Amino acid sequence: MNLQLCQAGFETFLARELTEAGGTVTEQGPGWVMAGGVRPADLVFAHLTLVDPVEVKGDAVNALAQRVAEFFLTSMRGERIESAWPCVWQGPSEIVGLGRRISSVEAAFGELLKKKVARLAKLAVFEPPRGAGPARGLFVYFTDFGRAFVARDALGHGQRRMADDDLAPSRSYLKVEEAYIMLSREPQAAETVVDLGAAPGGWSYSAAKRGAKVIAIDNGPLKGGALDHPLIEHRLEDAFKFAVPAGVTYDWLFCDLVEEPHNVLRNIIEPWLTHRWCRRFVINLKFGRVDPLAFMRELRAPGSVLMTRAPGLRIRHLYHDREEFTLVGEVV
Repeated sequence: MNLQLCQAGFETFLARELTEAGGTVTEQGPGWVMAGGVRPADLVFAHLTLVDPVEVKGDAVNALAQRVAEFFLTSMRGERIESAWPCVWQGPSEIVGLGRRISSVEAAFGELLKKKVARLAKLAVFEPPRGAGPARGLFVYFTDFGRAFVARDALGHGQRRMADDDLAPSRSYLKVEEAYIMLSREPQAAETVVDLGAAPGGWSYSAAKRGAKVIAIDNGPLKGGALDHPLIEHRLEDAFKFAVPAGVTYDWLFCDLVEEPHNVLRNIIEPWLTHRWCRRFVINLKFGRVDPLAFMRELRAPGSVLMTRAPGLRIRHLYHDREEFTLVGEVV
């Protein structure tokens, strides 16, 4: 069994995703799903997977801290840790007061660790690992005040909270910043970007601050750092009517439209990828009015334009996404 963590409120979608992938869901709560029998590598709604977690229980802070310490010290016998290691403590913020409980147990655990192995305690990093991929350390997730799951191994799916920028025109700036991590690539100086549905300009600003040249397409106004930016050309046009000049290939397509996702798929994604009008893309699709699992199956269907033109496609529900998911990929 693995413990899959997600954004709270989306655990039902994650549970369905796991079930449709052949997994068996045994339990779920706000922001987490316990399931077995499925490879976690390409899940959309999972943010972090705790591999083969062990359940610990206790009524008191010190009892919980002692059990976590026993698990950790026992599991690392024969293992030598010479570099920084993640020591991650989490739980649903929806449970009032649980955050204080977790902090208390974490502090008590830290004191125990210092007494037992002070050198190891100094190497602990108290935040989730960055980027996607496996990580080894200590991962503790509380499902309630007296119950937690602990694991040495975890798999990150790439999502993480991003730092805001005072000049960013909107919260959506954080989504594209996070999406670069999923793609392992970000706009470079002098690269070209078309941003469809740009207003108020968060994504355009993100690219321009890196030196990219942006064509921002939207009938709405740009704001903040995007307004009158020398690298952003704002065109007052309908995103669906933007015409790519013959023989032109842009380095990036950005698209974040408040539109029915099938409409975006048919009228933007399919022609842009079919004609190779861009080399890579970041696209946000709203699923508030459609079944996201059914739509994901369409996007990933054999022979679909995304599978044909962007075989390395990644679809993720990002930390900063709401009722939407983000697609990133490179066009071949």
